Amino acid sequence: MSALDVLLWGVLPYVTIVILVLGTIWRYRYDKFGWTTRSSELYESRLLRIGSPLFHFGILVVIIGHVIGLLIPKTWTDAAGLSQGAYHVQALLLGGIAGFCTLVGVGILVYRRRTTGPVFMATTKNDKAMYVVLVAAIVVGLATTLLGAAGGEEHNYRLSVAPWFRSLFVLQPDIEAMAHSGLAFQLHTLIGMLLFAIWPFTRLVHAFTAPIQYLFRPYIVYRSRGGGPAARPPRRGWERV
Repeated sequence: MSALDVLLWGVLPYVTIVILVLGTIWRYRYDKFGWTTRSSELYESRLLRIGSPLFHFGILVVIIGHVIGLLIPKTWTDAAGLSQGAYHVQALLLGGIAGFCTLVGVGILVYRRRTTGPVFMATTKNDKAMYVVLVAAIVVGLATTLLGAAGGEEHNYRLSVAPWFRSLFVLQPDIEAMAHSGLAFQLHTLIGMLLFAIWPFTRLVHAFTAPIQYLFRPYIVYRSRGGGPAARPPRRGWERV
């Protein structure tokens, strides 16, 4: 285990978490008006109606897949009767399809943003950097999905990346597990940490805003303006209310 391994897999993850948390707090406190995706549907909607659902639904499945793959130990799925081969098949099918949809969706959104003048003018330098990192994370993630489906212990991220990821939460990072993982998994992890580090300073921050209060809103009651037999005639201007 080298000093570089300690830096990359023992120190950098916590630096990323600190930047993510403090950056989000700072953004919310000092840039509430910028906490938005800066909707551009008014300028162009045809490509947006195609690319946005592909990207958002695809990335949602990708996130769920990451949560299952990283947080649920292999021993649990083995105990549930899910074999390694069956796990890799479903990971390849769901992960591959979701990743491809996400990549196509973000590709459409980037093309729309580059070719629609007003939308491109509203794109900040931070957003441009975010798109580069996001696309890189998706492409390398698809590559790791294919490698994982290839089988073999050297391509099984649940024996290397997942134990390292879970060990971070107990403040005892399993550096050796991550150091012995494949290069593609290491690259995907580094790009992922970079994405989370820049997250609070880009339009991606809107993902932390969920309209939960919408679920508990009061009903909107409409009053009829008219016409029934019991309806009162309109008041005159000089009548008392």
